[in-house]
Amino acid sequence: MRNIKISYSYDGSDFYGFQRQPDKRTVQGEIERVLNIILKKEVNLITAGRTDRGVHARMQVSNFIIDSTLTIPLENLQRAVNKLLPSDISIFDIDEEDMSFNARYMPKARAYEYIITWEKDVFSRRYKTYISKEVNPEKLKSILSVLEGKHDFNNFRIKDENNRTTVREIYKIDVYYKKENEIGIYIEGSAFLKTQVRIIVGTALDVYFKRKPENYLELLLNEPHIQRKIEVAEPGGLYLTKIEY
Repeated sequence: MRNIKISYSYDGSDFYGFQRQPDKRTVQGEIERVLNIILKKEVNLITAGRTDRGVHARMQVSNFIIDSTLTIPLENLQRAVNKLLPSDISIFDIDEEDMSFNARYMPKARAYEYIITWEKDVFSRRYKTYISKEVNPEKLKSILSVLEGKHDFNNFRIKDENNRTTVREIYKIDVYYKKENEIGIYIEGSAFLKTQVRIIVGTALDVYFKRKPENYLELLLNEPHIQRKIEVAEPGGLYLTKIEY
């Protein structure tokens, strides 16, 4: 058997999220469909992270197991897959790994960037989240900094997801100007719960604009099993940007 790793990017605007779903257009479904055609075998992707509907990826990583009788060179396989994939997915690297490699369980770090703008632009509405008021990056970073470290993030997830543990570690949070009317929020951690980054951003903005008290994120962390109201930021401004092994 051979273990093949693919690295790729996608525009999530027109997908019903990453994970394969019956009768829905998804990133996993499209890639597996094309691989099944080329390899003439059913392929099951093992993937570093599942993004929500409308969320993009500058870097996503998957692996899959194929029969060792496959003789097509990997660079030819990459070209063939890209030729058949829709234009909103592109594989930029393909490698063979040893059989122990697992794209889902082996990452040392994952990182997301969330882009916010207060300059309304109809052409970028799928790729940035518009808010009507300017945001100071240093002030927002100060609000978010309490989330760095290892915590129980039970209050920062969609509750329909089953997890063995809701403890996660956030290594780094940064907030910065990308240009005059636009900021980026960078969040890097060990792994993330379902919709966790969007909940972090949405709820932090509620604190920033005084719709929630200053200590609200601390309350959510310190009392993880007392349910409180959270805010989920729009998906279009969110990008999976790094998977590190």
